[in-house]
Amino acid sequence: MRILTTLAAAVFATAALADGHLPDLEGREIVVVTENAYPPLQFVDSNGDAVGWEYDAMAEIAERLNATVVYENISWDAMIPAVSEGQFDLGMTGITIREDRAEVVDFSDKYMTSEMVMLVRGDEDRFTDAASFAADADLLMAAQPGTTPFYVGVYDVLDGDEANPRIKLMETFGATVQALRAGDVDLVLTDGTAGNGYVEASDGGLKIIGEKLGTEDFGFIYPKASDLVEPINAAIADMWADGTIDALNTKWFLDYKLGE
Repeated sequence: MRILTTLAAAVFATAALADGHLPDLEGREIVVVTENAYPPLQFVDSNGDAVGWEYDAMAEIAERLNATVVYENISWDAMIPAVSEGQFDLGMTGITIREDRAEVVDFSDKYMTSEMVMLVRGDEDRFTDAASFAADADLLMAAQPGTTPFYVGVYDVLDGDEANPRIKLMETFGATVQALRAGDVDLVLTDGTAGNGYVEASDGGLKIIGEKLGTEDFGFIYPKASDLVEPINAAIADMWADGTIDALNTKWFLDYKLGE
């Protein structure tokens, strides 16, 4: 793996952006790490292929910038530290842009805005919103530690205690949904894009309830001072402008059916 940080590369990227043209990365290899556990952004389909919105977006970015992408996998809890340490050039897994994370990694411009929703079993009738969930001490929530759903669950739904035993910590988002389906927990918080995908694929087994709990912007992450930030931001802006991002949203959030 290589991370180019030369002044010449940075000047080249800035000049190319100033001219209104996308930079040419001349076939440069970009090592991208992902979790493959956050459908429909990135996941392994029924054929065993790694697919999703972010894979398509990254392929489009690589084509526009004349770059080559190599993928690696890592767990969510190890991703930000690994990218921060320069083990990978870029991380993607529906990562919310947050100030505390920006202290250790650089973010791209946002490529998606989503809203946090409450995902429950299809027959759930004991609670209808965040307040009624919080009021019943027997109800449990699953979340990955350190994620936006975890913090929203702690501070916007429950009592602000990060050690609250009503939050069951799990390693992957997929595991939280499986625990919900199995009846081991009663609630999973997720962004609306992933939540709607799971509902569509559940044949009535899952549903979304209550009011949305806020919005979050997703971005790619890089080691601090990465020279990839500007060129990839330029490609993202180009994809917004020509309708490519809207087309990806239609493909993965409307047309694609999880599990098929």
